[in-house]
Amino acid sequence: MFQDPLFLLVVVAVAAVLIILLLGIGTFGAGGEVARKHSNRMMRYRIISQAIAIALILLFVYLRGGN
Repeated sequence: MFQDPLFLLVVVAVAAVLIILLLGIGTFGAGGEVARKHSNRMMRYRIISQAIAIALILLFVYLRGGN
């Protein structure tokens, strides 16, 4: 399964979502001016990357014949 390029792309997309989520939580935790400037942007990036990851997961399941 790790030799499947689509699976590796899914893993990278999920890892990107996790990293962006952690950065967003860190931004919220920092508070002050940093949070005011970057919190909403980080969460928008998370939503976009999460939508891409879900689309890739669904594509993987569809193409590989998952039930």
